Amino acid sequence: MEISGSLSNQLLIAMPGMADPNFNSTVTLICEHNSEGALGVVVNRPMTLNLGGLFEQLDLTDADQSIADFPVLSGGPVARERGFVLHKPAATYDSSIVVSADIHLTLSRDVLDAMAAGNGPDQILVALGYAGWDAGQLEQEMLGNTWLTVPASPDIIFDVPFPDRWSVAAETIGIDISRISVHAGHA
Repeated sequence: MEISGSLSNQLLIAMPGMADPNFNSTVTLICEHNSEGALGVVVNRPMTLNLGGLFEQLDLTDADQSIADFPVLSGGPVARERGFVLHKPAATYDSSIVVSADIHLTLSRDVLDAMAAGNGPDQILVALGYAGWDAGQLEQEMLGNTWLTVPASPDIIFDVPFPDRWSVAAETIGIDISRISVHAGHA
């Protein structure tokens, strides 16, 4: 069996029983997937750090206080010192990836500068770190029943409360994730 096609703009929902603690009960937006591998951002793991604290660390003084309490998420176990901003399309930033017509990923600091100045995108999710897979690795994990996939939804990424994203994402395809066995099988 072979997985074909790109998983870009899909949400990976960790199956119950996920052995890797980095991904247990997570929802990950796949931002880029090609023959070289995949890059995703976990969208349901808030850290104790908020944007105000991040702005302070970056010496962005006089930052917009209306977003200072927004949580920063743990986007994955790779490059935890790097920031990744998921947002609705807005101004052009130095280093952005178009995930879909409704979701962009920006890797450059200029989006954080704009946010601190009160000129950033309307809807945002800021994460430190990302989830990465080498060529063929994600496909193997899919074949091993590690993940469910559903089409990405801006509502899940930007509006659904963090603790509910895992179950709500699965419900979009009619699955009650809490009722799935932790033991995988193949028919």
